[in-house]
Amino acid sequence: MHVHKTKGEVIHQCSVLSFRKNVDESNGVPKDIRILDSSFHLPSSNRNGRLEYEEKHIPGASYFDIDECCDKSSPYGHMLPDTKHFERYVGNLGIDLSTHVVVYDNSVNYGFFSAPRIWWMFRVFGHETVSVLDGGFMKWCSEGLPTTSEVVHVPKTIFHGLYHPHLVKSYEDIANNLKDNSFQLMDARGEGRFMGTKPEPREGIEPGHIPDSKNLCYQDIVDKESGVMLDVKEIKKLFNETGIDLSKPLVSTCGSGVTACCTAFAAYLCGKEDVSVYDGSWTEWYQRSTPDMRFCPSDKKDSK
Repeated sequence: MHVHKTKGEVIHQCSVLSFRKNVDESNGVPKDIRILDSSFHLPSSNRNGRLEYEEKHIPGASYFDIDECCDKSSPYGHMLPDTKHFERYVGNLGIDLSTHVVVYDNSVNYGFFSAPRIWWMFRVFGHETVSVLDGGFMKWCSEGLPTTSEVVHVPKTIFHGLYHPHLVKSYEDIANNLKDNSFQLMDARGEGRFMGTKPEPREGIEPGHIPDSKNLCYQDIVDKESGVMLDVKEIKKLFNETGIDLSKPLVSTCGSGVTACCTAFAAYLCGKEDVSVYDGSWTEWYQRSTPDMRFCPSDKKDSK
């Protein structure tokens, strides 16, 4: 399989056809490339990414489970693991620093959902040669490209990670920013959840947003019909219309740190490579903040 090796990129449809041709001809995936099915679904979806992977996936793909490669001591879901945990997890997937990682997910309505989370995680731990498959598994299947239920077993290797703290923001960082306004904050959730008019998918979490954050829904950076990413010119226009200045410090947030990586990835494609992600996102913020630190309509109802 020939896939152009570069720093984080989106592999577009023209490359997908080359991707297919080389899967067919090589009868597998070369050892310097690892394909990862990173499918993850919201609790309210009644879907299971791992089971769906076992039923059908791109030939040669392994499954990357964000609920396993995480800090299990945290009360919040799929928070970043420590460096040793990440090294062990991806090493068991046959990935080292020479590997070109290609990630995708099987979001039905959009070309990607959770794949950029894995792209971001690799970057956090020092690995830049990671690509996101444009259009995801949905586009792959719509083109009649090969799928399989065969689960591959790859030889383990050693991954040496190097943690990059500038790509991660904590609750304390966001709380301090309410006072000093040192960076912009963008929220990747839909407008209803952001404005508190539609429910959150997690029990016990009310909708709303962090003060002064801008709402750029991750779904808006994808073409609604094809499921592929908008071109860079259109994405830049979206950022501009949302009031986000790509020349200034920027942090991305969402419900639990997944789709925040989609908008961080979009900014990366526009040339802004230093976007941080608030890992705990709204789920953590809602549970730790006080009502004066958030816009949340349910707080007003409770105070009556």
